[in-house]
Amino acid sequence: MANTREPILQTILIASLHPTQMTVGMREVNEKRKRWREHKSAKKQAELLGKHMIPVVLGPGKRHYVVDHHHLARALHDEGVKEVLVSVIADLTMVDRDAFWGVLDNRRWVYPYDVKGERRHFRDIPRTVAQLKDDPFRSLAGELRRVGGFAKDTTPFSEFLWADFLRRRISRKTVEGNFDKAIEKALELAKGGDAVYLPGWCGPASDD
Repeated sequence: MANTREPILQTILIASLHPTQMTVGMREVNEKRKRWREHKSAKKQAELLGKHMIPVVLGPGKRHYVVDHHHLARALHDEGVKEVLVSVIADLTMVDRDAFWGVLDNRRWVYPYDVKGERRHFRDIPRTVAQLKDDPFRSLAGELRRVGGFAKDTTPFSEFLWADFLRRRISRKTVEGNFDKAIEKALELAKGGDAVYLPGWCGPASDD
């Protein structure tokens, strides 16, 4: 199994990107869309794309599988951007198609969990970024990190782990109906000892 020594940069159609997860937080996608629109000139937009390349794995049939920045890819797609710069971080074109998803799973490059946090079959993963479903708890986790609830961490899919933690403790009705209240509760939970196992936890836990 060969990995590229240096990332290979390519420009490809966003519509041809294959996700490796099932959901995104649409609040986060919309924030990225807003920031994109703030870069009004073509030059500034090109600079932004150059600084935020989409990391992909080259799979069977030379398809490009996104392993990070799904939110950015979806935001750009929704803004009508047709092409994006990708960085090929691994070449797995030699892997048998039936074994490919298992290899991604072993490398922690796939997260096949649905909007309820339940694991699904790899075949249920959307074929395009446009088909990614909204998980409001992923939005809650992303905002929680931004307001200091936990630190940015290199653990793969760390914000989804936080999303599942919050999913078991805050109602979806609260997240969708009163996001500020949900953030307040999430901040409280994030500082507690029950969250100590999560990536980026920055307590302190209570003494009791």
